[in-house]
Amino acid sequence: MNASTEPANGQVVIGLNAVIVAIIEEQPKVLVVQHTSETLTAQHETLTERTALPHDNRHEALPFGPFYPLKHRTLETGLRSWVEEQTDHDIGYVEQLYTFGNEGRDPREEAGGARLVSVGYLALVQDTGPTAIENAVWQDWYRFFPWEDWRDGTPSILESDIIPALRSWIVNAPNSDEKKDRYERTCITFGLDDTPWNDELVLERYELLYEASLVTERQDSLNGEKISDHRGTAMALDHRRILATAIGRLRGKIKYRPVVFELMPPTFTLLQLQKVVEALSGSLLHKQNFRRLIEKKGLVEATGKIESQTGGRPASQFRFRREVLKERQALGVRQN
Repeated sequence: MNASTEPANGQVVIGLNAVIVAIIEEQPKVLVVQHTSETLTAQHETLTERTALPHDNRHEALPFGPFYPLKHRTLETGLRSWVEEQTDHDIGYVEQLYTFGNEGRDPREEAGGARLVSVGYLALVQDTGPTAIENAVWQDWYRFFPWEDWRDGTPSILESDIIPALRSWIVNAPNSDEKKDRYERTCITFGLDDTPWNDELVLERYELLYEASLVTERQDSLNGEKISDHRGTAMALDHRRILATAIGRLRGKIKYRPVVFELMPPTFTLLQLQKVVEALSGSLLHKQNFRRLIEKKGLVEATGKIESQTGGRPASQFRFRREVLKERQALGVRQN
């Protein structure tokens, strides 16, 4: 950073961001706050000088707010306070995700504003009832990352748009070394040329698209024209990057810890459980292999009750065995 853009007095402020995830009608949803230009600016006026944010119509944001050391006993209590105020929701399970402090996260930093360092959190909830706050809404997380949902096969946007655009980006590299590097990273992240797809590399895929100027948040231009982003819905600031981090973390974690049950009702069928895991991972699972895995790990127990399913046979209801948290460590739902 040069002297002309150094924040006044080297000031750093701390923000708190929440990725709140729920399963609604077998779809992974994230709670977002819809802002106008005025409300988004007002939300940040305590963090930086009140200056308009150049976001056009991209005002879907994660719940966020500043950390007040004199008001908030801990970072987590500050986060819970902001979430309740902005969404009218209490959050249960919460874990710290990552600390985001890259230069230029808030565009007003270039005008001498403070460096904004945000602590991101992942929260899993079951309460998805209506909120009294009109601009807090549940959105399908694949609305922001349509290339991540493989439940119906390879996403069409990959073959028709993203892969051709990335191949063009590779070809247009300034030299052979850069071309090789771009190709290798694209193979790893997007499964190019028969490389296996890794469902956990959500952040890496988004960051590659960002680097290639293929998403709106990049705020770059191609041929002098602003990018038209049809590759998922953009978000304010770097909130789509924070969301990508959370999705990748959750996809990885369900393979070795039973966090998926934080999203399940008290009782459920094994098919309902499988549908939730598939929704989170974005891929289909083999029914019998999944059920053998659940049985082998002793994650659930039958309630003795039967649920009538329309158009199918009655199904047994199960519940999560919380005792297993004390019994073993490797308790995820990775398919062997």
